[in-house]
Amino acid sequence: MTSPLKNDRFLRALRREPVDRTPVWLMRQAGRYLPEYRATRAAAGSFLAMAKNPELACEVTLQPLRRFPLDAAILFSDILTVPDAMGLGLYFVDGEGPKFERPVRTPDDIARLAVPDMETELRYVMDAVRTVRRELDGSVPLIGFSGSPWTLACYMVEGGGSKDYAKVKSLALNHPQAMHQLLGVVTDAVIAYLSAQRAAGAQALQVFDTWGGVLSPSMYREFSLRYLRRIAQELPRGEDDARTPLILFGKGNGAYLGELANTGADAVGADWLIDLGDAARAVGGKVAVQGNLDPVTLYAEPEAIRREIGRTLDSWRDGNGGSREGHVFNLGHGMSPDMDPDHVAVLVDAVHTLSAR
Repeated sequence: MTSPLKNDRFLRALRREPVDRTPVWLMRQAGRYLPEYRATRAAAGSFLAMAKNPELACEVTLQPLRRFPLDAAILFSDILTVPDAMGLGLYFVDGEGPKFERPVRTPDDIARLAVPDMETELRYVMDAVRTVRRELDGSVPLIGFSGSPWTLACYMVEGGGSKDYAKVKSLALNHPQAMHQLLGVVTDAVIAYLSAQRAAGAQALQVFDTWGGVLSPSMYREFSLRYLRRIAQELPRGEDDARTPLILFGKGNGAYLGELANTGADAVGADWLIDLGDAARAVGGKVAVQGNLDPVTLYAEPEAIRREIGRTLDSWRDGNGGSREGHVFNLGHGMSPDMDPDHVAVLVDAVHTLSAR
């Protein structure tokens, strides 16, 4: 039996209900900027060893909540767990990031892919969700997540990160039917993955479309947006107050926020390249908006951080008819390893103080 939720500010904001202050959580809030994270990783031996151990994943998920009064926890995991479970062989190279031993390059490669079983190949993720929910004891909601179909396909085809995404874009242009087949099976897997996290105890879900912004508008709508819409429309989320909210976040997605607001998602994330007031006007009150402080702001002095937070909060209200409702404060992308935890404390305090009624 799970404990009643003590702080539901984040979930209320996603439902665009009144809140006493703007909720805040941070992408990559569990990460290398914390010395306790670095100690846990060193003891585990590798990132994957830590991510695949439910107890260690739980420990890392909870570490930032012990330091800061954040309004949500996000599961410590990686977006590439799904393609790894599809047999691509995920590994990490220091200084280069994630790579796959068996990238997907041809129609035959795509034809061999299948949706993994969530309670066998990905049981360690579901066990981590269950463990975190138990240890949170109702203090704040837990966010589960997945990469978007397009973003996962980028890594699967490129074999890792990329500067120009030439391989995956070429596949889309030269073999659009095969590309849609790839995105179709990945979308099926993402829906099953998010659904399993929800069943295990995740109270909100986020899709990271990190590389949607590298596409031209026509390609974005064909190869990313249509699959985000499928997720929003087909993912079981419940009804009314028991509904599990879905957030669609995309880096470089400012031009598409209005379209994303019509997918059926409950909220959209905005990066820092769009004014938050413009984001509010783009969605027109249809969904909540999450964002969007430039992460580099955390390198600034505390007073500059507070000033930028105040400007961001004011921008939301200006674009949202003078109302603070419907906004979750976050960074426009993830934190970096060399950021100062003391500056994160300044950020969280400033959001709560400046937004309080």
